[in-house]
Amino acid sequence: MANSGAEKLKLYSYWRSSCAHRVRIALALKGLEYEYIPVNLLKGDQFNPVNRFDPEDYLTINPMGTVPALVDGDIVISDSFAIIMYLDEKYPEPPLLPRDLHKRAINYQAMSIVLSGIQPHQNLAVIRYIEEKINSEEKTSWVNNAITKGFTALEKLLASSAGKHATGDEIYLADLFLAPQIHGAINRFQINMEPYPTLAKCYESYNDLPAFQNAVPEKQPDAPSTS
Repeated sequence: MANSGAEKLKLYSYWRSSCAHRVRIALALKGLEYEYIPVNLLKGDQFNPVNRFDPEDYLTINPMGTVPALVDGDIVISDSFAIIMYLDEKYPEPPLLPRDLHKRAINYQAMSIVLSGIQPHQNLAVIRYIEEKINSEEKTSWVNNAITKGFTALEKLLASSAGKHATGDEIYLADLFLAPQIHGAINRFQINMEPYPTLAKCYESYNDLPAFQNAVPEKQPDAPSTS
């Protein structure tokens, strides 16, 4: 393990969070051991002091009350992109960005579409608000529109750059953002991937990679039991 002998990293996570999901992939790719600390967003753990956060409640760790948050000794980082970049700079192998500047820019663009163009619109707080203020049908329409718009843009962006994965045959930053977003779109929101063959091909490629498969929501310690 890359961090053997050092104090173990702590990851505050929620099993179904796509933001936490992408960080779990990064940690796995880097071969980093970490302590998984669940934050149940549905039960409101993020707003209440609980024993495992003693002597601080979660809002002290992350004032936004969102996941993930990474603790590395005295360093606390509470944004998935910032966490991934921190890990990539501290543990540079394998690199999460290509040397080629054009491919690097494509990775940043794909990351940004997911990070700002899709995920915030399906955030738990947002869809709860829409459901409460309007109705569940409007919530579904809202989420489907955001995902469809984002996936259409991603399909056009990656069609000419994809290889086995999003920007070639190596795993890079874009893949870390694509995998959780597509997983959630299919399994939570029943999005049909047929209009997005490039994205579907990338997603299928992740099935052969343990770092991706071990990070899926259903395999996390706080995931509901299927038995």
